[in-house]
Amino acid sequence: MLRLGIVGLPNVGKSTLFNALTSAKALVANYPFATIEPNTGIVQVPDRRLETLARIVSPERTVPAAVEFVDIAGLVKGASEGEGLGNQFLANIREVDAVVHVVRCFDDPDVQHVMGPVDPVRDREVINIELGLADLASVEKRLDKTARAAKSGDAQSKLEQRLLEAARDALAAGRPARAVVPGAEEAAAYRGFNLLTAKPVLYAANVGEHEIATGNAYVEALRAALERDGETAEIVPFSAKVEAELAELDPTDREEFLQSLGLTESGLDRLAHAAYHLLGLQSYFTAGEKEVRAWTIHRGDKAPAAAGVIHSDFEKGFIRAETVGYEDFVRVGGWKPAREQGLARAEGKEYVVRDGDVLLFRFSS
Repeated sequence: MLRLGIVGLPNVGKSTLFNALTSAKALVANYPFATIEPNTGIVQVPDRRLETLARIVSPERTVPAAVEFVDIAGLVKGASEGEGLGNQFLANIREVDAVVHVVRCFDDPDVQHVMGPVDPVRDREVINIELGLADLASVEKRLDKTARAAKSGDAQSKLEQRLLEAARDALAAGRPARAVVPGAEEAAAYRGFNLLTAKPVLYAANVGEHEIATGNAYVEALRAALERDGETAEIVPFSAKVEAELAELDPTDREEFLQSLGLTESGLDRLAHAAYHLLGLQSYFTAGEKEVRAWTIHRGDKAPAAAGVIHSDFEKGFIRAETVGYEDFVRVGGWKPAREQGLARAEGKEYVVRDGDVLLFRFSS
């Protein structure tokens, strides 16, 4: 399951966002380190196509794709040297697939900021510096050991040495480890270093409730900083206060509330979609009487890999995938008419699964 870590300085709205995401009621307080142990929660990925398929098939149950969110303790300056909850914070980040960096982009004299005035650009830099320093220490330590092994002529050690040197140079220049783009044969080794700044990042800008659709000067300053640094990360404006209120409403009232704010989707829905885009993910569906379900794969995955998401035996014994595009499946009304009209295709091992495909796998046990 995809794991996203919610990070940020203390008092930027992380735990309020997490509560709205998961209804887990993590401790929310107006003081630093209200979160110590990371709270985790499973969140459904919104996809209206799943609801449409369920209406056609009438299954016993409907299972959406899911994401695990981890609410990680607030970081402070000096975390790379163990300040605050630094070491624990950094260890928790290593365990997630991507980072949702919450930055405060609203003014409120009643909510203190750990560093004084509101400044999302400064806040981003504080966290980036601390993560970069932690990575640099990790790389230098590993490089010393790897360089000695490379002298013996070991090919893998030589490859790792090249990558570590590239990471060291990037980090020393103030760039994140994701600035290094390894070759296809090097990618697995680079991922194995598990560097904090190599993880994909998206920014959740916590704004006032009437600034969600338009943004504000703080959001624009953050966007300008990203452009200046050549970072293409997406910024998702949201209001932690609004999301907390939405979490308490029933679906009908929720839609009306969003419309009153000029929105079609909640910030949480936009955040989930942004995470999928960030990590190059997409969904395919299985649709039968027992279950209609969304499955998460990477864009470009072939049919056997998609089958393996359900069970490893499906990938090992893959024979073929009976496939109908989502639009065709909905238009004709299910498997039976799709087969009768020749819309169901038999695809083999080289078929690249498309977003929204409805699949039925044939495999040998």
